[in-house]
Amino acid sequence: MTRKTKGVMLGVVGTCAYGTNPLFALPLYKLGFGVNSVLFYRYLLALILYGLWVTAVKKHSLKVSAKQALFLIPLGVVFSMSSLTLFMSYNYIGAGIASTILFIYPIMVAIIMSVFFKEKLSLRTVGAIVLTTAGIAMFYEGKDGETLNMYGFFLVMMSALSYALYMVALKKTPALRHIPYTTLTFYVMLFGISVFAFNLAAGVERIARPDTPFVWGCLLGVALFPTIVSLETMTITIKLIGPTLSAILGALEPVTAVVISVLLFGEAMTLKIAAGIVLILSAVFLIVWKSKKKTKPNA
Repeated sequence: MTRKTKGVMLGVVGTCAYGTNPLFALPLYKLGFGVNSVLFYRYLLALILYGLWVTAVKKHSLKVSAKQALFLIPLGVVFSMSSLTLFMSYNYIGAGIASTILFIYPIMVAIIMSVFFKEKLSLRTVGAIVLTTAGIAMFYEGKDGETLNMYGFFLVMMSALSYALYMVALKKTPALRHIPYTTLTFYVMLFGISVFAFNLAAGVERIARPDTPFVWGCLLGVALFPTIVSLETMTITIKLIGPTLSAILGALEPVTAVVISVLLFGEAMTLKIAAGIVLILSAVFLIVWKSKKKTKPNA
């Protein structure tokens, strides 16, 4: 098996795994679990499993300096806010549509880099913004004239923005550049769980207690597949085939979420919604291909 083939196969596994968020979260919602409870257990179980994997299996150190910890704390909070607002949006709009809108975060990264770091906003980026706007407009009126819930849309846009800020912070914070990815991921989850713990302690919602094998299965599923499996496989994928092709494979994330939402949870799929998904994915590809052209080595 070639290096590229292995990378593509792992990339498909990783991106599809991340798209399984609705598969495990939506049944928990129906059983009375609130968003903060689901995410608290997700991060807690992922921390335990990932910590054991990193230290016992991969033999990596989790040591960081005090200076690095000062940057990791807000980074973890921003990352957890992306999870919180995405999972909240599932209560207002279809999980498939939410996952597709979330995928615009590379466009937000390009805009942030242009506004705050003076990177040139190219025609490709402008074109991507236009395509994204058109794609979201396709979602506005769904089946039987039902309109897109604006609060749900706002939540998923905040999720995309939070993740974009997280990506920019990783790129532009010197203190974080030399932290191994496994160590970084562990501490992001460790500090991120504080958001859900605080919300539960403050009475934002009553913490739900897992009491059946099915519930534990869903919690382990959401901690394992869209968290640990996705993180590990995508890290290897980027090393094998590079960030550009990895980003293209990332289109399978919303596609997986859409398929799960339509087939298992009965969410609507109309021609307009399908067209909106295609437009948004096309917009992201424009940004990705721009990056590829910039980094293409001379022959």
